[in-house]
Amino acid sequence: MRNKLLSFWVLIFLLTAPAIALSDCVDLSGANDYYIQGGHTVIFFAGKRPVARVEIPYCTLYQDSIIRLTRNYTCDTDKIIVDGEQCAIGTVSSAATGSTF
Repeated sequence: MRNKLLSFWVLIFLLTAPAIALSDCVDLSGANDYYIQGGHTVIFFAGKRPVARVEIPYCTLYQDSIIRLTRNYTCDTDKIIVDGEQCAIGTVSSAATGSTF
């Protein structure tokens, strides 16, 4: 009975906290270049290979914007520096997860 109750609480937690269960993190320490796609998306590259796609919904990006990472291991809701201003990351998608960039 106790085992079933514990399983029930874990299931409730996972259903009510999908952001925790589905958050994505990417190691961007090897990224040496980036491309700004649209007004809110940055694609990071290691050489010519895309590593990650980072969406920054609350800051406007321009083609000449300067992007700086605050951490090498970057997750959803971390911070990133855009043109000297700290911005919140909306989502991080790894190229390894099969996402199309």
